[in-house]
Amino acid sequence: MGPTTLFDKSFLQSLSVDESVWFDQFFIANVCPLFYVETLADLGKNVRVGRTSEEEVRLIADKFPDISGAPNAHHAGLCINNLLGHKVPMTSQIPIAGGRFVKNEGKSGLVFEKTPEAEAFSRWQKGEFFEVEHQYAQAWRKTLSTLDLDEIAEIFRALGIDGKSCKTLEAAKTIADNVVIRRDKPFERMKLALVFLNIPTELHRPILERWSLSNYLPLADYAPYVAHVLTVEIFFQIALAAQLIASERSSNCIDIAYLFYLPFCMMFVSFDKLHRRCAPLFLRPTQQFVWGNDLKSELSRLNIHYAGLPESIKEKGVMAFAGEPPLQGDFLTTQIWDRHLPNWRERKAVDVENPKFDHSKLAEMINKMKDAPTLASDEVDFDPTHPDGLMVQRSIRKRKGSWYQLPKKLMDTDE
Repeated sequence: MGPTTLFDKSFLQSLSVDESVWFDQFFIANVCPLFYVETLADLGKNVRVGRTSEEEVRLIADKFPDISGAPNAHHAGLCINNLLGHKVPMTSQIPIAGGRFVKNEGKSGLVFEKTPEAEAFSRWQKGEFFEVEHQYAQAWRKTLSTLDLDEIAEIFRALGIDGKSCKTLEAAKTIADNVVIRRDKPFERMKLALVFLNIPTELHRPILERWSLSNYLPLADYAPYVAHVLTVEIFFQIALAAQLIASERSSNCIDIAYLFYLPFCMMFVSFDKLHRRCAPLFLRPTQQFVWGNDLKSELSRLNIHYAGLPESIKEKGVMAFAGEPPLQGDFLTTQIWDRHLPNWRERKAVDVENPKFDHSKLAEMINKMKDAPTLASDEVDFDPTHPDGLMVQRSIRKRKGSWYQLPKKLMDTDE
């Protein structure tokens, strides 16, 4: 439980392993694809003296969230679906790729197996890397910088976009907003989206046919998520042209792409100065940007706070004794929960240590759902966005850093 939180690699990299335990415990991590790309790209970099690139990646993997969160579906796939007329929720939920629909004893369910990304991080924690990961480390990093800038410049001219006269980032954002909300020159605007998003040419026709059914609505109305991504891209190109963002820093094109995933979080945390300057321009009033150092200091403070508990309590595992942030004191985490989860103080957690709690019945229900056969598309006779049950398979380390995430007694009986 906790606010859905988008984070960049710089933030997770800054944490100690113990601090990462509390980030995982109190925040639902939105692990966006760029985090994997940046982490994997470290395999192709020169790292600090005395440490191999594999060791650097393993240190990041050690801090990877176990308990909560999920990998966000790639923005390119989401954009294609949106352009083909499918809704992409932009309400701080994490869109997860994959999953299979099942039914058990009349109840509908959606089952997500352990993701390939989570499997990779489990291997990386052990220092195990596939050769293909070494081969593609640098190639993956380059995929975000393959835009045809000449074609984009031509479309900009056709739309009358000239960012060189911009004086502020706010002005650049206003110009970008206008591109996606206006109705004039609709085909030039759609072409700009197809170019920026590198949409495969074989999909152009079905996208245009589907768009025609809406009487060529502006992108902001027809495909809101595409409009968001396109706004970020146009904003970035204008800011570069106006020298409001440094063009010589090659990592900026990757850093700005984190903003593609803002609709899928309540909070964004980063140490990156570009994020600090730009992210607030794209956040809804209900969302929040938190500077990485502020949250890192908070997690360190939480670590000290819980370190004072008796060993008998700690041995129950953090999931048992820290289901919610501290009620006393001026903890930033508590303030964040109050802002984004206003009713959390009234909710009562399930007491799994209560002798009346039927663990066997819960386990039986979970296993039946997990083992249920996958339904064919024509067999799904329920609202796929609201199944009766949702199961996400995870691999949780029993001990992480100084802390038991799961009960110590479980560790004694099941290594």
